[in-house]
Amino acid sequence: MNGTVFCNKCGAPSPQNAQFCSRCGTTLNPAPAAASGIPPGAPAPAQPTAAGYPPAVPYQYAQAGVRYGGFWVRVLAAIIDAIIVSVVLAPLKVMFGLGGFALNGFDFHDFHGGMALPYLIFGTGVFALLKLSANWLYEALMESSSYQATLGKMIFGMKVTDLNGNRISFARATGRHFAKIISVLTLFIGFIIVGFTERKQGLHDMIAGTLVPRS
Repeated sequence: MNGTVFCNKCGAPSPQNAQFCSRCGTTLNPAPAAASGIPPGAPAPAQPTAAGYPPAVPYQYAQAGVRYGGFWVRVLAAIIDAIIVSVVLAPLKVMFGLGGFALNGFDFHDFHGGMALPYLIFGTGVFALLKLSANWLYEALMESSSYQATLGKMIFGMKVTDLNGNRISFARATGRHFAKIISVLTLFIGFIIVGFTERKQGLHDMIAGTLVPRS
């Protein structure tokens, strides 16, 4: 069709002397580099767009071909983290596990055998609370830190990010940690689906809006 040019971007026809596409706003007749004062080989300036058409948006982090930590590697990382926390808490476990001995200052002469069971129950309860708190703080603090991962995840090159690849907050890391309770209540199906979802997300990842990319 004489006197008509077609947009290289959307294919819409426009008059031959038009500078911008009437549909998407793409420049149709850019000035030659020599006439515009741009040295040959220099990057071209950004082209203006028509009103109402926002500039192109880069791909989301999850669409950029990122590799994610799968089910088994995350299981191994979790085992390593559990060992680390257990080693750190071992002295407290010994102390509170002895129950009455701990509360009596380890004085075997003053210890009353009849109080052994109550003391043991009390010590076990206190230690259980300490372990729950330690697991939460360890995971939430590490994953919201500049490392973005627990030591177990770091060993395998994994990080915890939001859906755009950014560092998560302590609050989101806390929510992700306690959302694992739901994954447990689903007979661990919330963890198993890591091996089947497109971006290797567990149920707790979906709830918290997180990803676990792996380098």
